[in-house]
Amino acid sequence: MKTLIVHAHPEPKSLNSSLKDLAVSTLENAGHAVQVSDLYAMNWKAVVDAADYGPHASHPLRVARDSGRAYDAGALSPDVRTEQEKLLWADTIIFQFPLWWYTMPAILKGWVDRVFTFHFAYGVGEHSETKYGERFGEGTLAGRRALLAVTVGGAESHYAARGINGPIDDLLFPIQHGILYYPGIEVLPPFVLYGADRMTDDDYPDIAKAWEQRLLTLESTDPIAFRRQNFGDYEIPSLHLKEGLEPAGRTGFGLHVRG
Repeated sequence: MKTLIVHAHPEPKSLNSSLKDLAVSTLENAGHAVQVSDLYAMNWKAVVDAADYGPHASHPLRVARDSGRAYDAGALSPDVRTEQEKLLWADTIIFQFPLWWYTMPAILKGWVDRVFTFHFAYGVGEHSETKYGERFGEGTLAGRRALLAVTVGGAESHYAARGINGPIDDLLFPIQHGILYYPGIEVLPPFVLYGADRMTDDDYPDIAKAWEQRLLTLESTDPIAFRRQNFGDYEIPSLHLKEGLEPAGRTGFGLHVRG
Protein backbone atom coordinates (compact mmCIF):
# COMPACT_ATOMS: atom_id res chain seq x y z
CA MET A 1 0.00 0.00 0.00
CA LYS A 2 1.21 3.49 -0.84
CA THR A 3 0.01 6.15 1.59
CA LEU A 4 0.15 9.93 1.44
CA ILE A 5 -0.27 11.71 4.78
CA VAL A 6 -1.36 15.34 4.52
CA HIS A 7 -0.65 16.89 7.90
CA ALA A 8 -1.88 20.27 9.11
CA HIS A 9 -0.75 21.40 12.55
CA PRO A 10 1.77 24.15 13.32
CA GLU A 11 3.32 22.51 16.42
CA PRO A 12 5.78 19.63 15.87
CA LYS A 13 5.19 18.42 19.44
CA SER A 14 1.39 18.43 19.18
CA LEU A 15 -0.89 15.40 19.47
CA ASN A 16 -1.57 15.68 15.74
CA SER A 17 2.13 15.60 14.95
CA SER A 18 2.61 12.58 17.21
CA LEU A 19 -0.20 10.76 15.42
CA LYS A 20 1.34 11.66 12.06
CA ASP A 21 4.72 10.29 13.15
CA LEU A 22 3.10 7.14 14.53
CA ALA A 23 1.28 6.62 11.23
CA VAL A 24 4.56 6.85 9.32
CA SER A 25 6.35 4.34 11.56
CA THR A 26 3.40 1.94 11.79
CA LEU A 27 2.80 1.81 8.06
CA GLU A 28 6.47 1.60 7.11
CA ASN A 29 7.06 -1.19 9.66
CA ALA A 30 4.16 -3.04 8.02
CA GLY A 31 5.92 -2.80 4.65
CA HIS A 32 4.00 0.10 3.16
CA ALA A 33 5.45 3.09 1.30
CA VAL A 34 4.68 6.49 2.85
CA GLN A 35 5.01 10.09 1.75
CA VAL A 36 4.19 13.07 3.99
CA SER A 37 3.05 16.55 3.07
CA ASP A 38 3.59 18.47 6.33
CA LEU A 39 1.96 21.72 5.25
CA TYR A 40 3.29 24.00 7.98
CA ALA A 41 6.81 22.57 7.71
CA MET A 42 6.59 23.08 3.93
CA ASN A 43 5.47 26.69 4.44
CA TRP A 44 2.62 25.84 2.09
CA LYS A 45 1.07 28.84 0.32
CA ALA A 46 -2.58 28.64 1.30
CA VAL A 47 -4.12 31.07 -1.16
CA VAL A 48 -4.95 30.66 -4.82
CA ASP A 49 -3.64 33.45 -7.03
CA ALA A 50 -2.52 34.06 -10.59
CA ALA A 51 0.98 32.81 -9.84
CA ASP A 52 -0.41 29.25 -9.68
CA TYR A 53 -1.28 29.37 -13.38
CA GLY A 54 1.64 31.24 -14.92
CA PRO A 55 0.97 32.39 -18.50
CA HIS A 56 -2.46 30.73 -18.39
CA ALA A 57 -3.79 33.17 -15.79
CA SER A 58 -6.37 35.50 -17.30
CA HIS A 59 -7.21 39.09 -16.42
CA PRO A 60 -9.52 39.13 -14.58
CA LEU A 61 -8.53 35.83 -12.99
CA ARG A 62 -10.98 32.95 -13.54
CA VAL A 63 -9.86 30.26 -11.17
CA ALA A 64 -11.69 27.24 -12.59
CA ARG A 65 -10.99 27.93 -16.26
CA ASP A 66 -7.42 29.14 -15.73
CA SER A 67 -6.48 26.25 -13.45
CA GLY A 68 -7.77 23.80 -16.05
CA ARG A 69 -5.80 25.43 -18.86
CA ALA A 70 -2.64 25.44 -16.75
CA TYR A 71 -3.18 21.81 -15.74
CA ASP A 72 -3.73 20.72 -19.35
CA ALA A 73 -0.55 22.52 -20.40
CA GLY A 74 1.54 21.13 -17.52
CA ALA A 75 2.11 24.71 -16.40
CA LEU A 76 0.78 24.73 -12.83
CA SER A 77 3.22 26.01 -10.24
CA PRO A 78 5.75 23.31 -9.22
CA ASP A 79 4.45 22.94 -5.66
CA VAL A 80 0.92 22.22 -6.92
CA ARG A 81 2.14 19.75 -9.54
CA THR A 82 4.16 17.92 -6.89
CA GLU A 83 1.11 17.45 -4.66
CA GLN A 84 -0.99 16.23 -7.59
CA GLU A 85 1.70 13.69 -8.41
CA LYS A 86 1.65 12.47 -4.81
CA LEU A 87 -2.12 11.98 -5.00
CA LEU A 88 -1.81 10.00 -8.23
CA TRP A 89 0.94 7.88 -6.62
CA ALA A 90 -1.03 7.06 -3.48
CA ASP A 91 -3.48 4.24 -2.84
CA THR A 92 -4.57 5.81 0.44
CA ILE A 93 -4.57 9.38 1.72
CA ILE A 94 -4.66 10.22 5.42
CA PHE A 95 -5.59 13.76 6.41
CA GLN A 96 -4.31 14.55 9.91
CA PHE A 97 -5.66 17.78 11.40
CA PRO A 98 -7.45 19.43 14.32
CA LEU A 99 -11.05 20.53 13.89
CA TRP A 100 -10.88 24.33 14.12
CA TRP A 101 -14.09 26.34 13.98
CA TYR A 102 -16.00 23.32 12.72
CA THR A 103 -13.73 22.62 9.78
CA MET A 104 -10.15 21.97 8.67
CA PRO A 105 -7.36 24.50 9.29
CA ALA A 106 -7.07 27.21 6.63
CA ILE A 107 -3.73 25.89 5.39
CA LEU A 108 -5.32 22.52 4.59
CA LYS A 109 -8.30 24.13 2.86
CA GLY A 110 -5.77 26.13 0.87
CA TRP A 111 -4.04 22.90 -0.12
CA VAL A 112 -7.37 21.63 -1.46
CA ASP A 113 -8.12 24.93 -3.23
CA ARG A 114 -4.80 24.91 -5.04
CA VAL A 115 -4.24 21.19 -5.67
CA PHE A 116 -7.76 20.10 -6.66
CA THR A 117 -7.71 22.01 -9.94
CA PHE A 118 -10.14 21.95 -12.84
CA HIS A 119 -9.52 18.94 -15.12
CA PHE A 120 -7.63 17.23 -12.27
CA ALA A 121 -10.18 16.88 -9.47
CA TYR A 122 -13.28 18.20 -11.20
CA GLY A 123 -14.62 19.14 -14.60
CA VAL A 124 -13.95 15.70 -16.10
CA GLY A 125 -16.15 13.25 -17.96
CA GLU A 126 -19.11 13.49 -20.29
CA HIS A 127 -22.38 15.34 -19.75
CA SER A 128 -25.33 13.56 -21.33
CA GLU A 129 -28.86 12.42 -20.58
CA THR A 130 -27.48 9.68 -18.34
CA LYS A 131 -24.28 11.20 -16.94
CA TYR A 132 -23.45 14.49 -15.26
CA GLY A 133 -19.69 14.39 -15.51
CA GLU A 134 -17.49 11.95 -13.64
CA ARG A 135 -17.84 12.81 -9.97
CA PHE A 136 -19.29 11.46 -6.70
CA GLY A 137 -17.91 7.96 -7.11
CA GLU A 138 -16.09 8.49 -10.39
CA GLY A 139 -13.29 10.80 -11.47
CA THR A 140 -9.55 11.23 -11.70
CA LEU A 141 -8.92 9.99 -8.16
CA ALA A 142 -11.21 6.95 -8.25
CA GLY A 143 -9.66 3.79 -6.87
CA ARG A 144 -8.10 5.57 -3.91
CA ARG A 145 -9.18 5.65 -0.29
CA ALA A 146 -9.01 8.44 2.25
CA LEU A 147 -9.24 8.67 6.02
CA LEU A 148 -9.72 11.76 8.16
CA ALA A 149 -7.77 11.59 11.43
CA VAL A 150 -9.25 14.46 13.42
CA THR A 151 -8.69 15.81 16.91
CA VAL A 152 -11.60 17.65 18.53
CA GLY A 153 -11.44 19.83 21.62
CA GLY A 154 -14.99 19.18 22.84
CA ALA A 155 -16.49 16.14 24.48
CA GLU A 156 -18.00 13.40 22.34
CA SER A 157 -21.49 14.22 23.68
CA HIS A 158 -21.19 17.71 22.15
CA TYR A 159 -20.99 16.08 18.71
CA ALA A 160 -23.73 13.47 19.13
CA ALA A 161 -27.09 13.50 17.32
CA ARG A 162 -28.53 15.94 19.87
CA GLY A 163 -25.24 17.61 20.75
CA ILE A 164 -24.99 21.38 20.55
CA ASN A 165 -22.21 21.29 17.94
CA GLY A 166 -24.13 18.99 15.63
CA PRO A 167 -23.33 15.38 14.72
CA ILE A 168 -19.70 14.86 13.80
CA ASP A 169 -20.76 13.06 10.61
CA ASP A 170 -22.63 16.19 9.52
CA LEU A 171 -19.68 18.46 10.29
CA LEU A 172 -17.32 16.24 8.29
CA PHE A 173 -19.76 15.68 5.42
CA PRO A 174 -18.53 18.69 3.37
CA ILE A 175 -15.00 17.30 3.56
CA GLN A 176 -15.74 13.61 3.18
CA HIS A 177 -18.46 13.85 0.55
CA GLY A 178 -17.90 17.28 -1.00
CA ILE A 179 -14.09 17.30 -1.26
CA LEU A 180 -12.97 13.66 -1.24
CA TYR A 181 -15.83 11.62 -2.71
CA TYR A 182 -16.49 14.27 -5.39
CA PRO A 183 -13.35 13.35 -7.42
CA GLY A 184 -13.93 9.65 -6.82
CA ILE A 185 -12.04 8.86 -3.60
CA GLU A 186 -13.70 6.30 -1.36
CA VAL A 187 -13.87 7.59 2.20
CA LEU A 188 -13.30 5.42 5.26
CA PRO A 189 -15.08 6.14 8.55
CA PRO A 190 -13.08 8.87 10.33
CA PHE A 191 -10.76 8.42 13.29
CA VAL A 192 -11.91 11.09 15.75
CA LEU A 193 -10.34 11.90 19.11
CA TYR A 194 -12.62 13.93 21.37
CA GLY A 195 -11.54 16.06 24.33
CA ALA A 196 -8.07 16.45 22.83
CA ASP A 197 -7.34 19.65 24.77
CA ARG A 198 -7.70 17.78 28.06
CA MET A 199 -5.69 14.70 27.21
CA THR A 200 -2.53 13.99 29.20
CA ASP A 201 0.61 12.00 28.55
CA ASP A 202 -0.98 9.14 30.47
CA ASP A 203 -3.78 8.98 27.89
CA TYR A 204 -1.44 8.63 24.93
CA PRO A 205 -0.65 4.87 25.08
CA ASP A 206 -4.34 3.99 24.66
CA ILE A 207 -4.71 6.56 21.89
CA ALA A 208 -1.63 5.21 20.11
CA LYS A 209 -2.92 1.63 20.36
CA ALA A 210 -6.30 2.59 18.87
CA TRP A 211 -4.62 4.52 16.05
CA GLU A 212 -2.26 1.67 15.22
CA GLN A 213 -5.23 -0.70 14.99
CA ARG A 214 -6.99 1.62 12.56
CA LEU A 215 -3.88 2.01 10.45
CA LEU A 216 -3.32 -1.73 10.18
CA THR A 217 -6.90 -2.33 9.03
CA LEU A 218 -7.08 0.41 6.39
CA GLU A 219 -7.17 -2.10 3.54
CA SER A 220 -9.95 -4.21 5.10
CA THR A 221 -12.22 -1.41 6.36
CA ASP A 222 -15.39 -0.79 4.37
CA PRO A 223 -15.78 2.79 3.11
CA ILE A 224 -18.76 4.99 3.87
CA ALA A 225 -21.50 3.89 1.47
CA PHE A 226 -22.02 7.21 -0.30
CA ARG A 227 -24.36 6.99 -3.27
CA ARG A 228 -22.76 7.17 -6.71
CA GLN A 229 -24.07 9.97 -8.87
CA ASN A 230 -24.40 8.28 -12.26
CA PHE A 231 -25.61 4.83 -11.23
CA GLY A 232 -29.35 5.27 -10.94
CA ASP A 233 -30.01 6.83 -7.54
CA TYR A 234 -30.32 10.41 -8.79
CA GLU A 235 -32.46 12.09 -11.40
CA ILE A 236 -30.37 13.73 -14.12
CA PRO A 237 -29.91 16.63 -14.62
CA SER A 238 -31.66 17.78 -11.39
CA LEU A 239 -29.44 15.46 -9.29
CA HIS A 240 -32.31 14.95 -6.82
CA LEU A 241 -32.33 11.62 -5.05
CA LYS A 242 -35.12 9.51 -6.47
CA GLU A 243 -38.14 9.13 -4.22
CA GLY A 244 -38.34 6.07 -2.03
CA LEU A 245 -34.66 5.12 -1.98
CA GLU A 246 -34.01 6.41 1.52
CA PRO A 247 -34.87 4.54 4.73
CA ALA A 248 -38.06 5.80 6.37
CA GLY A 249 -37.52 9.01 8.27
CA ARG A 250 -34.01 9.71 7.03
CA THR A 251 -33.32 13.31 6.01
CA GLY A 252 -30.41 15.67 5.51
CA PHE A 253 -26.92 14.51 4.62
CA GLY A 254 -27.86 10.94 5.50
CA LEU A 255 -29.94 10.75 2.33
CA HIS A 256 -26.73 10.40 0.36
CA VAL A 257 -25.58 7.29 2.22
CA ARG A 258 -26.96 3.91 1.18
CA GLY A 259 -28.45 1.51 3.70
